[in-house]
Amino acid sequence: MLWAALLLPRLGLDALARNATETDDRIRSTVLISRDQARPTIIDAMPAVRAAGVRRGQTLAAAQALCPPLKTVPHDPAQEQKLRELLAGWAYGYSSQVSLREADAILIEVGGSLGLFGPWPRLEQRWRSELGELGITHRLAVAPTALGALALARAQDGVLVGNHATLRQALDVLPIEYAQLDVLVVDALRGMGLSRLREVYALPRAGLIRRFGAALADHLDRLRGATPDPLPLYRPPDRFHARMEFDHEIESSEALRFPLRRLIGDLCAFLQSRDGGVQQLDLVFEHDPLQFKQLAPTRLAIGLQSPQRDLQTVFDLCVLRLQASSIPAPVRALAVQAANLPPFVPLSRDLFDEARGAQLDWPQLADRLRSRLGPEAVYALATNDDPRPEHAWRRRDAASSPSPLRKLGPRPSWLLRRPLPLRGEPRRILAGPERIEAGWWDGGDLRRDYYVIETREGQRAWAFRGIQGEEPWLLHGWFA
Repeated sequence: MLWAALLLPRLGLDALARNATETDDRIRSTVLISRDQARPTIIDAMPAVRAAGVRRGQTLAAAQALCPPLKTVPHDPAQEQKLRELLAGWAYGYSSQVSLREADAILIEVGGSLGLFGPWPRLEQRWRSELGELGITHRLAVAPTALGALALARAQDGVLVGNHATLRQALDVLPIEYAQLDVLVVDALRGMGLSRLREVYALPRAGLIRRFGAALADHLDRLRGATPDPLPLYRPPDRFHARMEFDHEIESSEALRFPLRRLIGDLCAFLQSRDGGVQQLDLVFEHDPLQFKQLAPTRLAIGLQSPQRDLQTVFDLCVLRLQASSIPAPVRALAVQAANLPPFVPLSRDLFDEARGAQLDWPQLADRLRSRLGPEAVYALATNDDPRPEHAWRRRDAASSPSPLRKLGPRPSWLLRRPLPLRGEPRRILAGPERIEAGWWDGGDLRRDYYVIETREGQRAWAFRGIQGEEPWLLHGWFA
């Protein structure tokens, strides 16, 4: 096996930056602080703040002395966990063995994925590009053991170790702080004059166990691969929910585009990991509960003709729907919800299809029209179980599956709203008669014999007369 360790050293700050609007410059001077109200300390700080000398573990008072215009945000482990789960879902698209056991990293088995995605350098480049688009600060390392890959990622970004012998050599030179040991154990080993892992491995095993317990020896064995290291594996949920809360009210749809794109990007990354698509999603716009106590969140439903997972396609549809709608109050939070996630089936293509340029497929065009004009403006036709021509057709949702067609006689492509007298006698009768006797159950009784005829002008028409054959001809439709 070959494990990749995705180390997330700035997870809390990344979560904050992802939730910020495009025009919010205050995020650059943000620090995460502990929730200890008596003596808050710095958990992490943005690069501009770190450049001023602010470090992790400093008191807030000391940090404010170094960089007065600080914006403080309490550390939110729940927000970090949501982002970790989103990234685990993204990683699940590359491997079925993904673990969230480590608090600041994601462990991914990639040995079985290289045959599909190519050699590690190519896969690494792809990962870094996608993680950059997601706004994630990261470090990567690969090794035959999960703990070994994590230790190497802490020491240096981009390390690749392909076998156990090389792994042992790489681990031997690492400082003991990188081995994920308990802080008290690290302090004790330092007190003994040990600084590198090779010095710890050189200690007599029996004495090491007697002093520090069997757990330390087991951890060191799993680090090198001498003992199996079973990991709890992640499984993606069956629905998607992501939410952004804003520090200020947003009053224009244009300002909502940036956070909306971020949330739709998260949705599409989640769908990619499941090899699924989305056909129905909801945009939920929350308003200030103190200012608008009686106003419920505004919910916009987005329906698609077929399951989609392309970021630009889904985002464009959401923007069109947003522009065509009216949000009754300023927005304090935005959420994207999708409960029904059907399998994604790409549109079939011929092997020698020419490039279509900017041409849209019918499902994509229908989705755009529905988003801009409203769901009622785009529809399909279906048959009714009623033989009368005026009642034989009905509207149906263009996204729903068509009902099976009943076997009928020839029908015109253009049915007149009401029959009109035919000018003169038909030149000849091409087909018919087809007798229709129906409508007695609702008072709309009719008894007609329908014919396909050719008029004196050479046109093909659909006309009828009474079943007695004495009534005049009435025109009811035209054939193309």
